[in-house]
Amino acid sequence: MRRLLIVDDDEGIRKVFRTRLQDSYEIIDTGDPEKAFLMALLNRPDVILMDLSMPGLSGFELCRMLSTLQMTQQIPIFVVSGQDTRNKAFCQSLGASRYFEKPIDFARLKSALALALPANGSKQRTEAVSYKAILKLKGRSEGGDYFEVRATTQSVSPGGFLCGCHASVPKGAVVDVFLCNGGELYLGRARASKAEEAGSGDSCFTVQFIDAKGEGQEKMQQEVLS
Repeated sequence: MRRLLIVDDDEGIRKVFRTRLQDSYEIIDTGDPEKAFLMALLNRPDVILMDLSMPGLSGFELCRMLSTLQMTQQIPIFVVSGQDTRNKAFCQSLGASRYFEKPIDFARLKSALALALPANGSKQRTEAVSYKAILKLKGRSEGGDYFEVRATTQSVSPGGFLCGCHASVPKGAVVDVFLCNGGELYLGRARASKAEEAGSGDSCFTVQFIDAKGEGQEKMQQEVLS
């Protein structure tokens, strides 16, 4: 099933999208545009539907970021907005594929989605891109000892991060991953694996997101905490 990322700070609007589209698409959504950027990197959606007026990072800025980053620039972006249609040309100049006004004509939207998604699916994006952020990792060692460490990401690729950390992380440990950006944003559970040593002497490792049973998957946990 094709995956749609819906970005709108109005929970009611996101609920309408889920109700109208969930029979045909896997829906992931958020009201936080900064969270949406991470979700696009880690979840590899086939199409992104986004509003323009959102707190913090605007839809204009998010559209520009996603359309210029090599890892996400092939994802069609559908702007869905109640703003003046004069924004349409500007959004297209930023990389948006289509522009829809609210209230949504879902028949028209579904037709556009069908045209934007090739029959054989989109190509998987596997390259890593540089991304600096602070993570908090919480977990237990094989012996049952609790640990909590902070790590700095070096890059992000579909499914996880490459990190550097002053402290050592138990090999193969399953950790809860939090993004520390002012507050703490829960990203999901991941497995830590040793990687090459960082040039600074820090321990270098990857965190690859997994499902609740501990079996590998290449996507971020969908139910992130607000």
